[in-house]
Parts: sequence; structure tokens; C-alpha cells
Amino acid sequence: MEALSRIPNVLIMKKRILLIGYNYYPEPTGIGKYNGEMMEWFVKQGYDCTVLTSYPYYPYWKVQEPYNSKRFWYTVEKEKDQQSKGELKIIRCPQYVPSKPSGLKRILLDLSFVVSASLPIFGLLFQRKIDYVISVSPSFQFGILGVIYKKLKGSKLFYHIQDMQIEAARDLNMIKSEALINILFKFEKFIFNQSDVVSTISDGMVAKIQEKAKKDVSLFPNWTDTALFYPLPNKGVIKSEFGYRATDKIVVYSGSIGEKQGLEAILHAASELRRFDHIKFIICGSGPYKIQLQKLADSLNLDNVNFLALQPFEKFNQFLNLADLHLVIQKSGASDLVMPSKLTTILSVGGLSLITANKGSGLYNLADKYQVGLLVDAENQVALNEGILKALSEDFSQMNRNARTYAETYLSINNVMRNFEQLMTREKNRKEVANQPENGSKSASADLAAVSETGKGEGDHHTVGVPGLNKY
Repeated sequence: MEALSRIPNVLIMKKRILLIGYNYYPEPTGIGKYNGEMMEWFVKQGYDCTVLTSYPYYPYWKVQEPYNSKRFWYTVEKEKDQQSKGELKIIRCPQYVPSKPSGLKRILLDLSFVVSASLPIFGLLFQRKIDYVISVSPSFQFGILGVIYKKLKGSKLFYHIQDMQIEAARDLNMIKSEALINILFKFEKFIFNQSDVVSTISDGMVAKIQEKAKKDVSLFPNWTDTALFYPLPNKGVIKSEFGYRATDKIVVYSGSIGEKQGLEAILHAASELRRFDHIKFIICGSGPYKIQLQKLADSLNLDNVNFLALQPFEKFNQFLNLADLHLVIQKSGASDLVMPSKLTTILSVGGLSLITANKGSGLYNLADKYQVGLLVDAENQVALNEGILKALSEDFSQMNRNARTYAETYLSINNVMRNFEQLMTREKNRKEVANQPENGSKSASADLAAVSETGKGEGDHHTVGVPGLNKY
């Protein structure tokens, strides 16, 4: 022991992580934001991280500057944290980015990245072994790149699902061929079988993925930085700075503008409620469906709706605090296939949310259990209109407080990431644990700081970060 204590820290091999996914920083929203923050956290803990990604294009569906001129070939970026000595290497790969995505074009987008990323994967095989590979879906095909590296280098493969991409494509009629859908499901099942850990971001998604994967699924929720996003006083002053009257009631949708949300319902609500002069709507964001929404707003002659571009990061907390009501709109078929990432920052600022989710879905259960948002049936225009009026006319200050408390307690990035790190370490040592005698079934912990495992029966799963959401 005395001899070991004299070994310099520089000789201790640092753990190495490879992240595979085409969404990454500096994309301002969605999966790219979370992937970037995840790797930044690991680097600050002293890990050496490699990111295999593409050039930032989301949610604009166009490669952004200063990357646009580089998008046809590979580039490498390197950073080092001077305090932790952790290192970050970003390998950006060329890929096809459609300006107007469709089902077929999205498939080509995914396949183009799989092909272009194969070359760097091959190169990594001849370098020092990476301990953990994290493949992030979408796109689900990226799991095969992780499988290849795992098989040839013996790493642990974590397959993390942000969206249930195949189901969403099927249910939203983006892919209409049943034969093609079945082929994609079989391909995905192979990735499930080869992964050491499968994880996803919501309770409802855990249940659905376990059903088709036939194996344990971990809950690894998205997070928020409660120090950056927090409630502000003097909402009337903020409204004035954005050009509204202090007495106006502001209804905000902020996020990606795509097909899965059913955002035309906001415009129909605005049309129905235009008789209330003090109710104003803001649709903020970018995406392939924005032009269609603007055309619909024009055809309805709406003067109570304002379309804004994505707000700059330094102004985003103030913008979120502008809203008297945040809309979290999704179609009924998507409420258990995707978990809206916008909800984490809304909760962090203590915002009041009106959520379209049907009873029994994971999104409904979360909002109902913790009383962090008002709920109306998805794709029910009358219910949405009535919900908006109810939210703006009654006192829901307790729900505002519930939202902030939930974010502080359960969505802190440090809590979520430390628990995921514990899961990684436990999986690394899994063979040693498997060799120990059985001690009976394990009980689930309700403690946020714990990473719990609820046995090995069908329907059980690991929980990372959020307690009390893994009971069915």
C-alpha cells in the first residue's frame, strides 16, 4: 500500500469515453445541447473524452457558421481542462443535411453519418482502448458503430435513447412502409442485444423500450442547470422590455418546430381567443415546420401571434420568465415516444406549463404526480383553448413553486450525471458482482443520490436521478 501511494497521479490511467451521435455542441437546443453538457461534465471530472459527431445543423436544418465551409470533410477539435486535466477531442464528420426533411431524407441523413463516421471508428481501433462507448439515438443506427467498437476492443456499450425514432416515424406517417418498419425494428433489436446498458429519458419510454428489448432499461433523464435558469421578479418589467404591456398575458411555445408537436393547435387557439385583447402568443424557435405555421397564421389573420427566432443564451432565462404560460404541445402518438427537453428549463424557472398528454402516458404521470403542470388531452382543441383560459385566470402559484422545487431536487445536472457515473462504474465491475452468491431480490431506493436496481424480473429497470418513477 505504501508503494502504491508513491505512484505519481500522472501514471494512473484515466478513464476514457467515446460518445457517438450527430447532435452536439454548439447546437443550442435538444439532443446536441445535452450531449455537449454531458461531455463537458465528464471532462471536468478528469475523463478523457472523444466525441464522434457531425457539424451543427439543428434546429435550423442547415450547417451553421463557422462550420459551413468545412462541412464536406472531417475536422478535429481539441480542448483540455487545466484543473481536472481531462481532455476532449471532437471529430466532426461530413453528412447530408436536407433543408426540408422528409421520411426518406431523414433516413439518408442518418445513413450518411453512419458511413462517414465509420472511417474515424476504424482509426480509433488502432489507438488505446476506450473504456465506455455511449451511442445516442436518434439515430438508432449509431448503435451499430458502438457495437463494432465494443466487439473489437472489449469496451462497455451504453445505448442511450432520447427519442423512440422508429415508432415516431411510423405513428406520424413519416415512414409508411410496414416492411421497412419491421426491418428497422429487427436491426434495433440486434443493437439492444449487444448493448451492456440501454437507457432512456422518461418513465413511459422505459416501459415501452423494455417491452420490445426484453431486458432491463435504465432511466437516465435529461437535466437542467438551476443556477443558470431560475425565477426572476418583476415580470411586468420583463414584458415591457420585450415590447408588451405589463398587463398582457403571454403564452409561449419555445423549442423545435416540427411535425411531432402538432403546433398548428396553438394558432387555432390564438384564433379562438383573439377576442381577449390582453392574451398574446409567442412561437419561438426554428425547424422545418415553421414556414407552414407562419403561412397558417397569415391565412387566419392573427395579430396576436408573434414568431421569434431562437433567443441568445445570455437572454434565454429572461425570455422564459416572460411567459405567464408555457405550452408543451405534442400529438397523442408521441407522448411516450419523446420527452420534450424544453420542459426541464421551464421547470427550472418555475414556469407554469400547459401540457398536452393523454392519461397513462409517462409525461402525464410525471406532471400529475408532482403537480408541476396543467394537463389537457392531446389533439383536443377545445380542451387546449379552455386550458389556456383556466391557466391565465386562476392562481397557480403553488404549481410554479412545485416546478422549481422539482427541478432543484431531481434535475440538477450534478446529481443526474454523478448517478450515471455510478451506473457506469457498476457496469464495469459487473462480472465481479455476478460471481458473488445471490442474496435475494434487490429493493428500489427512493433516494435521489442512489442508483437503484429493482431486481431482474421483466419490467424492472435501473433508475438514474429521478426517484419514485419506476413503479408500474
